[in-house]
Amino acid sequence: MRIVGPALACCMALAGAALAETVTPPSLPPPDAWVPRQSGTLRVLNKLDSTVQSITLRVGETAKLQSLSITMQACEIRPEGLPEDATARVTVADSREGEPGFDGWILQKEPSVNMLEHPVYDIQLAGCT
Repeated sequence: MRIVGPALACCMALAGAALAETVTPPSLPPPDAWVPRQSGTLRVLNKLDSTVQSITLRVGETAKLQSLSITMQACEIRPEGLPEDATARVTVADSREGEPGFDGWILQKEPSVNMLEHPVYDIQLAGCT
């Protein structure tokens, strides 16, 4: 029994030394951090004839696509070290009377979260550059 005591004390001393050593984790950006970009690419699906058109807009630029006017208000990506994603703030106006407009954010990795409800068009973000 007396031999176990010194062996236990030796193990406890080694464990205490290991616990005293601190390891600093790598610094990560905050989870709500986004990096602004200068332009973004949108895919516009016409649900009636199943055609898809891609348009690239600089932030602040407006494009006319059939009856839609689409303005890219902002385009941002996740910083390095966080899961890859992009988001764009888009304003959509339809020149046809009674058709809904849209002013909000679109996520690249979560297109189903897009709140654009239009009977003819679906707009998705392809990415920001």
